[in-house]
Amino acid sequence: MTSDTAAPTQHGGESKLRQAITGPLLYLFILGDVLGAGIYALMGTLSKDVGGALWAPLVLALLLALLTAGSYAELVTKYPKAGGAAVFAERAYKVPIVSFLVGFCMLAAGVTSAAGLSLAFAGDYLGTFVDLPPVPTAIVFLALIACLNARGISDSLRSNVVMTIIEVSGLVIVIVVVAVMLGGGGGDVSRIGAFPADANPALATLGAAIVAYYSFVGFETSANVAEEVREPRRVYPKALFGALATAGIVYVLVALASSIALPASELEKSSGPLLAVVSASGVPVPDWVFSLIALVAVANGALLTMIMASRVTYGMAEQRLLPAVLSKVLPNRRTPWTAIVATTVVAMLLTLIGDVGTLAETVVLLLLFVFISTNVAVLVLRRDHVEHDHFRVWTFVPVLGVASCVLLLTQQSGQVWLYAAMLLAAGAVLYFIARFTGRRSGRDHEAGVIR
Repeated sequence: MTSDTAAPTQHGGESKLRQAITGPLLYLFILGDVLGAGIYALMGTLSKDVGGALWAPLVLALLLALLTAGSYAELVTKYPKAGGAAVFAERAYKVPIVSFLVGFCMLAAGVTSAAGLSLAFAGDYLGTFVDLPPVPTAIVFLALIACLNARGISDSLRSNVVMTIIEVSGLVIVIVVVAVMLGGGGGDVSRIGAFPADANPALATLGAAIVAYYSFVGFETSANVAEEVREPRRVYPKALFGALATAGIVYVLVALASSIALPASELEKSSGPLLAVVSASGVPVPDWVFSLIALVAVANGALLTMIMASRVTYGMAEQRLLPAVLSKVLPNRRTPWTAIVATTVVAMLLTLIGDVGTLAETVVLLLLFVFISTNVAVLVLRRDHVEHDHFRVWTFVPVLGVASCVLLLTQQSGQVWLYAAMLLAAGAVLYFIARFTGRRSGRDHEAGVIR
């Protein structure tokens, strides 16, 4: 990967958003979103497909995610504007409906992911402290996340730093207690390569990679706060690849620890699988301590995902792809408050689905279309030169990125396709509303000029 200097073109302009994200904050932003996006909730789901070989789909998912991450690194450093993939599609294809579909897939994936994480928050981990109905609890949780989001990106990311450190400590606890268990003669190392008896290892790994991919997709969230990053051309690639590498290493170690501590049949029964692993180790870590850490991790993932969703909504409204009312910003906080409210309400409605695994697969399906668009956009936009240096990925990387996305699309179920289609249908309605109101406001403006 190299740096690319090119001739000047039209770019940038003053932003209504505050540039408050430094390199370390961006690294922790990505790491916090990736680590909190699935590992605490989905280890049991993975075990249904691959048994004790939990590490296999995670390694495959990481490799596939890195392909598309290379494309994001080039485009974000080339066009550091809010809106992420939608902005890239608009520049590459110059067809409003395509830009809308890409952006709305990103938006729909964000609110769907937040809904899934809110349900994970309200599951077994919270059950350690209090027994509450999951869906109403998830809705209240999303409302609290919205309040923090509205306070501002600086406050949100300071919270993320603390929560990321806590969630990493939770994963370290899992690794350490199982190492102690193994040192004392407990656990079963043979399980780490044991697939279900009736499964084809290659097909099982590919199928589970759909869910495992969800544990890495937090990296794309960072593209949507690019407009709030200081010196994105310099810090973004380092933060992106550093966070993904860190997450990959931690994930593999946690997967190995989970398989050693518990058989797959026990892991898949729990909505708090890592809590079950810690309990099975025999190391005296109180359930409430680990449950609290897990709750912080899931909450962090939800916060960062909702930051992304609100910024995508704001960026699309600024591009007149969504109703203009969604681009309103709080005067002092300079946060997109109407976008925050709208995305939070949709996430609340999605909690009614009630199944974390289904929501995770829906997120992946939506994001795969976004990633295909972004990988193609890298190649198309090589003809568009900008006046500043930017990261440049090897040409074969986005090509392989497209192929990997198509491969994962073939593994999706009909139910997941249905949920995604319903979300996109709702988006299409919003798109035509935006087009209609945009035309009407234009006509009103012209009439006022004539009068």
